[in-house]
Amino acid sequence: MQLKQKAVALMALLMLGAGNLYAQGDKMELSVEKIMRDPKWIGTSPSNVFWSENGKKIYFYWNPNGNPQDSLYSVNADGKNLQKVRAQERRSLPSQRGAYNRAETKKVYEKNGDIFLLDIKSGKTQQVTNTVERESNPGFNQSERKVVYIKDSNLFAWDINSGQTAQLTDFRKGHKPAEEGEDPQRDWLKAQQLALLQIVRDRKEEKDAAEKQAKLEAPDRPKEIYVGEKMVNNVTLGPDERFITYQLISRPKSAKVANVPNFVTESGYTEDISTRTKVGDAQSTYELFVYDTSRDTAYAVKMDEVEGIYEQPAYLMEKEAKASASASAADSKTKKTSPRTTVIYGPYWSDNGKQAVVVARSADNKDRWILKLDPATAKLTLLDRQRDEAWINGPGIGYGPGDIGWMPDNERVWFHSEESGYSHLYALNVNSGNKKALTSGKFEVSDVRMSDDKKYFYFTANKVHPGEQHFYRMPVNGGDMVQLTSMAGAHEVQLSPDEKHLAIRYSYSNKPWELYVMDNKKGAKAKQVTSSLTEEFKSYDWRDPEVITFKAKDGADVYARLYQPEQPQQNGPAVIFVHGAGYLQNAHKWWSTYFREYMFHNFLADQGYTVLDIDYRGSAGYGRDVRTGIYQFMGGKDLSDQVDGANFLVEKYNVDPKRIGIYGGSYGGFITLMAMFTEPDVFAAGAALRSVTDWAHYNHGYTSNILNTPQTDSTAYAKSSPIYYAEGLKGALLICHGMVDTNVHFQDVVRLTQRLIELGKDNWELAVYPVEDHGFTEPASWTDEYKRIFKLFEENLKQKK
Repeated sequence: MQLKQKAVALMALLMLGAGNLYAQGDKMELSVEKIMRDPKWIGTSPSNVFWSENGKKIYFYWNPNGNPQDSLYSVNADGKNLQKVRAQERRSLPSQRGAYNRAETKKVYEKNGDIFLLDIKSGKTQQVTNTVERESNPGFNQSERKVVYIKDSNLFAWDINSGQTAQLTDFRKGHKPAEEGEDPQRDWLKAQQLALLQIVRDRKEEKDAAEKQAKLEAPDRPKEIYVGEKMVNNVTLGPDERFITYQLISRPKSAKVANVPNFVTESGYTEDISTRTKVGDAQSTYELFVYDTSRDTAYAVKMDEVEGIYEQPAYLMEKEAKASASASAADSKTKKTSPRTTVIYGPYWSDNGKQAVVVARSADNKDRWILKLDPATAKLTLLDRQRDEAWINGPGIGYGPGDIGWMPDNERVWFHSEESGYSHLYALNVNSGNKKALTSGKFEVSDVRMSDDKKYFYFTANKVHPGEQHFYRMPVNGGDMVQLTSMAGAHEVQLSPDEKHLAIRYSYSNKPWELYVMDNKKGAKAKQVTSSLTEEFKSYDWRDPEVITFKAKDGADVYARLYQPEQPQQNGPAVIFVHGAGYLQNAHKWWSTYFREYMFHNFLADQGYTVLDIDYRGSAGYGRDVRTGIYQFMGGKDLSDQVDGANFLVEKYNVDPKRIGIYGGSYGGFITLMAMFTEPDVFAAGAALRSVTDWAHYNHGYTSNILNTPQTDSTAYAKSSPIYYAEGLKGALLICHGMVDTNVHFQDVVRLTQRLIELGKDNWELAVYPVEDHGFTEPASWTDEYKRIFKLFEENLKQKK
């Protein structure tokens, strides 16, 4: 019996995972192999946090036992009764997505391709559809007596009381059959037949009479709308049910999609992965239409008369002015050739259903318009125009319509704008045009939502420090921003349905994300719910990197994370890390998405390196000027910030200027290549991971905003692409790339490899990873890659003994 009990106890310990077997008090010594294991050795943070519809429970995904997959857990609103959710309860939960009625007593949602209606108070669910086809995008009509949804690209309405379903649109692929008078050749033959043959005339009379009778007896059906080969999208029912708006998308037939060969396959054959087009290739076009059911007619919403629609970007006007000495920039600006291509989003109806606005964006992403829409005439009235000669973006703005909604008075809309240089909240009267900034200052506002009683805005802002994110409440017409969270770091907040409690995912620089609960009051204390970390992870004294600033050569403040050895040496080695994505923030006070790199930087500091992690120009969190500082020249200010960071390390932290390395992945890999090719006397060694080598081969959505297109702004691409500068390589270069990278294609480094071979360079190496995409997934790949990076730095940055 004792042996059996011991065996059971041992099995229980093994099931907890190797990380939790680590004895308390034992201090872990870092190594690349330990860092790059399956991340479960750290512990798995809670994710995907959401409230039950009645607000009594918080649900989240978690994996405290190191199982193969996360499981759904729940905890009461007060943080008590933490437990794994049983399968029956999990299956019965409504979808997190859906639409509520105005009183928020009912919710309609899609689950497994069917539509369901939930009564929140009773918890009872009614299934609206049960079909093989998928129904989606459910919502309530203005009277809230019907549920409207999409099926096969058409709009349907289900009457809640009667249970009757009506089809509201009839979109059809292809082209409408030609009617009499539309085809002269066919009309002539038909007339000839009728003139020559009595039997044809008799049968036509019978057919016409039957069709006439059938029309008299037929029920009302929606108008047949033929869309050719275009795709129908965003079908929306207007409040009075007279107007239905929809978008038609045209896919370009001429666009060429790049394929990525996959060499390690189950079949044993090389298989191609279809990925994307390259920047500058033909793009999809979008049109907005209104279907007036009372007139049984459909018509397009046109941007032709909107202010600025013919105004070309500055770089094109400058190019045209140079090409034609007789044409001034002003002439180019006002010359009407054809309107710029745009995408129109919406409409967004006021709560009382009386007014609608749309958001339009130019395809070149230099303009964003907010416009009032008259659906009866399709007339657009300009309310606000945001113009940026670089590109439109920022928190709450993004690359689509951005966040927008109606104020309680049904006269004003709220939205984000970078008009002040930072993304802030504005209110705009759609009748008078009066605009008011509701927030202001050298910080950014994001994740805005209005309280249910429409008295307050809730949002996240980095007002305290660019590297901290706190949750705020503010009166809906502006005023004092009440900071509700207080712990330094970042807070991802979910309000309870009654808005009395907060479910918070919180982290700090050296503390991964955990779940907390808190009352929705200023000064309330947050209570920790989960404890996710293994004893092994906690056994190491993880550094709290100092978030510092240094001056760039143009006077700008640059933020960075600093990791120092416990005993820094005089003229010691240093490594600069370059984060990816470009528009991303990593010099902050919360747990980084680059957690492997964070741990690697602790390891490097243990080995005597000083590490600097820079939020260079182009990074998120610092406003418009930092965001757009790389326009038309990637590898300009974003690279000079790395050089200035290196000089800062030499001047203040006793770093040897001849022993500085640099590394990064994706955009960070690109900057590493530019550094090694164009600043060879600053960086002795560099590791470029999954790096872009030629921006003309990257995608359109990202690249065209920053560099325009290769055929219209070739100089920007030549200035910004490392492959043109490869001759400048002096230091030791390591290139690492996944062979099935569908984002930055392996072709990028293949072309650069050939260039380096032709230049006769011999101080570089290429490591390839046959089964890895852009983001590595296999611990063995991570380990191999970072062992090579560490070896590169050890061999080139450490003093030879």
